[in-house]
Amino acid sequence: MSRTGAGEPSDPAQAPERSWAVRMLGPVGITGVFWYRFHLWGVRVAPRWLIAPSILVFTIFFFLTLRRIRRAIAANLEPVLGPCGFLARQRRIFRTMHQFAWCLTERYERLAGRREPIMELERADLWRSMATEGRGLLLVTGHVGNWEVGSALPAAREHRRVHLVREEEMDPRSQAFLARELAGRFGDEYVTHFAAGDPRLGLRLLEALRSGEVVALQADRPRRGGRTLGLRLLGRPFPFPAGPLVLAREAGVPLLPVFVLRTGRLRYRLCFRPPVEVARDGDRAAALAVAGQRVAAEVEWAIRQAPNQWFCFRPLWDDQVPSAPR
Repeated sequence: MSRTGAGEPSDPAQAPERSWAVRMLGPVGITGVFWYRFHLWGVRVAPRWLIAPSILVFTIFFFLTLRRIRRAIAANLEPVLGPCGFLARQRRIFRTMHQFAWCLTERYERLAGRREPIMELERADLWRSMATEGRGLLLVTGHVGNWEVGSALPAAREHRRVHLVREEEMDPRSQAFLARELAGRFGDEYVTHFAAGDPRLGLRLLEALRSGEVVALQADRPRRGGRTLGLRLLGRPFPFPAGPLVLAREAGVPLLPVFVLRTGRLRYRLCFRPPVEVARDGDRAAALAVAGQRVAAEVEWAIRQAPNQWFCFRPLWDDQVPSAPR
């Protein structure tokens, strides 16, 4: 049975690993501010015909150089797609890196104000029924597809203030750069918070929800030192963060799972899933566990819809080793 506990992973489970190379390279490492600035500059100055070949070149470069991330992608995809031989594994890895490069590029195109994505809404009736109730709403998603696109929907279409909660960037300079660009692009209706262990953040989000505003966050990443729920993902034990569920319970608002899956060039399928209510009476731990497993099931649904858009860059289970080539 799932239970609530205190988990203290050394790093968020889905963050890139802080290897010696990352520490040594600093701003030009894979998570360094150089790549953030370079990517945004590239989409601003490059002609449109050059975008696709540039993405292919950089995907090949990172595929050849990021050995640990290659292993992590392969290991995480085995529970979804099953074991495979060497060549099939390399195709899985390359497709995932290629999709990640496209999602990042289209995010920067949006930040630069060059092009807006085309959205196909799936189960929009779930969004409309939640949006018209007048109470706050907690949008939850996972590290699948281009999740930031879905979080901006309420601000863009309903003119409701959205509080987007992001994990801290590994490089403080990258975080400052991203915060500056997001604020300049979306203004006051789209407020970005970085989960840095500040206990006041939870109070601000609770107040926002009670005021009828929207909070958007990823529900599948346990923050370093944060409380976790021992749930299951893809048939394996996995620590999900307790924070989103506790926040929804205290505010008395539903969690609405939403996933943004890329289907083509600047085309996305925005999928709303059935809302999850956290029971406010009875045993608190049991209520969190039941609601948490429902959210975990929706994250798993999204992963199975688009396995190569599941962007996890370190192994999620300690015993993961890709099967031997056949």
